[in-house]
Amino acid sequence: MKIKRFFKKIGLAVMACLMIAGVQSCSDSDSDGGAVGNGTVSGIVTDEQENPIDGVKVSLHATGASVTTNSAGEYSLPNVPMTSGIIVYEKEGYETAAVTVTSKRFTDDKANVNVSLVYANAVISGTVYDGNSDGQPLAGVTVKVSDFQKTETDAQGHFELRNLTLQDYTVTFLKDGYPDVTKNVAADAFVDGVYSLEVTMGSVQLLRGLTKFNLMEAPKWYYNEYRGGRNAEAYPHWDWACNYMCTLEFVGEWEEQNEGTTLRIRNSAEDQRNNPVDMEMFDSFVYGSKLITADNCLMTLESRTHSADAENPAYFGIQVIDLAEADPKAKLIGGVRTLADENYHQIEADLSEYIGKEVIIAVGTFRQQAGDYWKQFVIRRIAFTPQSIGTLWGWLPGTEIPGLEGWKLTMEMVRSTMPNQASSFTGISPISGSRDNYFDAYRAWRDVHHVACDWSFMPLTKDPEVFPSEGYLIKTRGGDDVNTKVPESYFYSKFSIAPGHNKFTLNTRTFSSTNATFFKITAITNDGTVTHLDPVENTAQFAEAAADGCWKFTHESGDAGNPAGYCKFVYDLSQFDGQDVTIAIAIFKGEANGDENKLLFYSVKID
Repeated sequence: MKIKRFFKKIGLAVMACLMIAGVQSCSDSDSDGGAVGNGTVSGIVTDEQENPIDGVKVSLHATGASVTTNSAGEYSLPNVPMTSGIIVYEKEGYETAAVTVTSKRFTDDKANVNVSLVYANAVISGTVYDGNSDGQPLAGVTVKVSDFQKTETDAQGHFELRNLTLQDYTVTFLKDGYPDVTKNVAADAFVDGVYSLEVTMGSVQLLRGLTKFNLMEAPKWYYNEYRGGRNAEAYPHWDWACNYMCTLEFVGEWEEQNEGTTLRIRNSAEDQRNNPVDMEMFDSFVYGSKLITADNCLMTLESRTHSADAENPAYFGIQVIDLAEADPKAKLIGGVRTLADENYHQIEADLSEYIGKEVIIAVGTFRQQAGDYWKQFVIRRIAFTPQSIGTLWGWLPGTEIPGLEGWKLTMEMVRSTMPNQASSFTGISPISGSRDNYFDAYRAWRDVHHVACDWSFMPLTKDPEVFPSEGYLIKTRGGDDVNTKVPESYFYSKFSIAPGHNKFTLNTRTFSSTNATFFKITAITNDGTVTHLDPVENTAQFAEAAADGCWKFTHESGDAGNPAGYCKFVYDLSQFDGQDVTIAIAIFKGEANGDENKLLFYSVKID
C-alpha cells in the first residue's frame, strides 16, 4: 500500500541522537557535571526536510509545563531541572519524541536542543470491554505503547493511539483492579495505516466478546438437530417453515439465506476491513451449551460456501470449552478446516472426550486475510448422533423406539435430549412474516419462549403454518391416507417431572366443526417406555378418545384477542414424578375427509 511504503521510507529519520523505538528518545552519555537548579531549554523543531514546524507542544514530562513552537519552529522552555529532565515534543501527524537533557547540555543555565520529528499518521484504535460486567464497555483504561504515547478509553470503551509510525508495537492496557493485558501489533498488520483491537479485561475472552462469565449463561442446545435455510431439498424436512436454526445464538456477521444459515466475515462496514488476521479467535460464530453423551458424541455439520475457491477457501472450525476446568480455554476440534465448494459436505467432529460433560460448542469462521476479505460459510444442519448420518438430507440414525415406528425419533435422541428449563410456551408470534421475510419473526420467538423455538419440530409428511394470528399450527395433508399410528408432524421436548411440575396443559383450537382433528400427547421415558396420555380435563366443544391413543376434537373458537375462547386439554404427569420424560405433541390423519386438519398452539404449560 502507498501509505505503508511512505512510512517505511521516513521511519528511520533520526536527528539529535533520537532513537526511534516506539518513541524517539535520547540522553547525554556523559555523567552529570554537577549543575543544580533550573535552566531553560531552547531550540528549533523541524521535519525530515529541515522545514520548521510550528504548533509543536514542547513539555517537561515531570510537571507537564509546556510551550508551543512559533512559525520558525522555535521554542524556549523554562524551569527545566539541570540535573536531568525529559522534554517531550508532540504534534498531530508526527511521532512523539522525547529527549533526556542532563547537566552536560547546560551552559550558563541554558541548553540548546534541536529536534527533527518524523511524520507519523498510523493509528491503533479499538474498544475495551469489561469481562466482569457482562462485556460492557470499560472506561478509564490506560492504553499505551510507551510512557509518552498513551491515552484512556472513553465512556464507550473506545480509544485511539494516533501519530504512530508503521512498526511493531506492544500495546498495554492498564486499570486498577484488573490484570494488565498486552497485545502485540506487527507493522504489516496495519491496513491503510490503521489497526483495530477488541480487548476484554477482567476475564479471559474465550470466544470473541465472551468470557467465562458470559458463557455460563449460554443458551442450551437441547436437541440433536438444528436446520437452517429456505430451500426445500427434501420437503417438508428441509422447508423454510420447519427450519429454525436462526433462533440460536449468533455473534458477528451472519445471515439467513436460501442455502442455510450463513456465517460471514465481518467486512460490511468500512472500519471492519481494518480488522486484523486472526486464526485463533472466531470472527463470526454460533454457540450453545450441550451435554455430551455416548448417544450424541459425533457432531456433524452439513455445509457449503459462498465467495470461496480452491486458492481462497473459507477457513472455519469447531471449538469446545469446558467451563468446569480451572482455566477453561477454547479447544479447536480437528484443527482449522477449509471448504470451497457450492455443494454440501458433511463435516464431522468427534466429541467423545467430553462424554458426561456439559460444554460450550461453537462453530465459526476465521479471518485469514486483512483488508477487504469476504468469505461465507453456510450451515444447513448441526447434528449430534452416535454414528455418521450418511446421506445428505436424511433423518438422524439410531435405534427405533418400539411403539413409535415411523416417527424418526430414536432412542438415542430421547436419551440425549436435555431437559427444557422453561415451563410455559406460546404459539403467538410477536412479529408476522413469510417465506421471504421470516428472519425477524423467528428471532423474536426467542424473547417469548415460542414453541417452535424451544421445542424440536419433526415434519414427517407436512409443513406447518407459522404465522396465523390465532397461533402456530401443525396440520395434516388433504386426501384420504388415514394413519393413527404415524403422525404427519409433531413437536417434542424433555421435562424434569416432579410434584408441582407435573400438570401439562395445551390451549388450542381447530378450524372446522365437521372435520375433527386427531392428536396425541405421548410421554417417552429414557428407557423407551411409551405412554399415550388421556386428558383428565378438556373444554373442547367436542372431544372423544379415538384409535391408537389418539383424541379427536373440534373447537372453532379462540384468537389472540379472545384468549378465553381457546379450549384446553389438561394431563396428569404425576406417574412420572422424579423422572426426565420426553413429551411429544403429534397430529394424525384420523379420517378420510379429503381435507387438511389442523392443531393450533396458543400455549403450552407445565406446572
